[in-house]
Amino acid sequence: MIVLSLQSGTSADGIDVAVVEIRPAHDAVDPSTPPLQLTPLHTSTIDWESALRARILAVAAGEALDAGGWTRLTTELGQAFAEAAARGIRASGSTPDLIVSHGQTVHHWVEGGHARGTMQLGEPAWIAERADVPVLSDVRMADIAAGGEGAPLMAFFDRLWLGDEARAAGRTLATVNLGGIANVQLVGADGSVVAFDTGPGNCLIDAVVDRHSAGAQGYDDGGRLASAGRVHEGLLAELLAHPYFAAPAPKSTGRETFDLGVVDAAVAAAAGPDALPVADLVATLTELTARSVVDALAEAAPATLICSGGGALNPVLLARIAEHATARGIAVESSAARGLDPAFKESLMFALLGYCSRHGVPIQLGPEPAGARVLGRFSPGPAPLEPTAPLAGVASVTIEHRTIEHRTNGGATP
Repeated sequence: MIVLSLQSGTSADGIDVAVVEIRPAHDAVDPSTPPLQLTPLHTSTIDWESALRARILAVAAGEALDAGGWTRLTTELGQAFAEAAARGIRASGSTPDLIVSHGQTVHHWVEGGHARGTMQLGEPAWIAERADVPVLSDVRMADIAAGGEGAPLMAFFDRLWLGDEARAAGRTLATVNLGGIANVQLVGADGSVVAFDTGPGNCLIDAVVDRHSAGAQGYDDGGRLASAGRVHEGLLAELLAHPYFAAPAPKSTGRETFDLGVVDAAVAAAAGPDALPVADLVATLTELTARSVVDALAEAAPATLICSGGGALNPVLLARIAEHATARGIAVESSAARGLDPAFKESLMFALLGYCSRHGVPIQLGPEPAGARVLGRFSPGPAPLEPTAPLAGVASVTIEHRTIEHRTNGGATP
């Protein structure tokens, strides 16, 4: 099966497109629960049109819309995802059997310490119509309705990808996805997984850089600002006092919890009336992400921390995580060392999720009380949705490492 995945993270820095071939092992001991091999055929990132991105960020920050405004926004996002899918199909030369569209998260409703709802925009009917391929969307709500957090979705991927290794090593392995929000997955020696959001990944850094540059720059490219600044210890302590960090896991969060208001309030409390240089502010926010990620691992004491997501491409952030983790006896590596492009791990996860849902495989994101559920809703498109032979489960996942050209907006990048 060939699956095309579409997603735009909480930073709304572009639409990630991946075309992935997923094959079950022909010699599986139990064909109803086969090992799977994932082979990336194409990856690309397509920038949002600047005005549309500004509207996404404004809504995520709490801007009110009337019914017409919501309708226009989810329609325009759906059309943008449809265009991204069409470009991915052309670039890969492969016709997918299924498209998975996570959509654009604009709100993750958490109340009383638990997720109550979540909203991802981008009407999937536009994608199904444009590509003439069924689309799976709305992949989080079934878990929330069952009592889960709807996040992190990466939990089920890492259980299949790393479970055998953790069992063989007899020790916990950890992963962190450094997107707008950072999430960790703890794969235990028994193969079980505990996963939760640790707090901000790139979102606060991106927001400060975007504001400082008046929208000209959306992130700390190469960690240059952070490397030029100094950590303000008082501000760091003020930020780490946020109640989310002390809340018990499992837990989930989003931009509605960690926004510029949090930063500005902490600066006012810790730095006083004196202006804080932007480089110092970015350095402090980078340290906040590193500290909060590693602190969240303390009790589990994993052997290794495998990093992915856009933040894994920031050498300053990765170095700060490595320094704190090494002090706790935790080895740190990029997912690239295991043949998995850190920028597209989530894309492969969504492709796998789509494969599982298409074959009726329930997915367990976390421990009880939530049970396993088949995730997402299907939009068949012009043709009826053909039945697929069900599977009882998936035994494991391996990634076939293949050097592919990563494209941004249709142009080749290194």
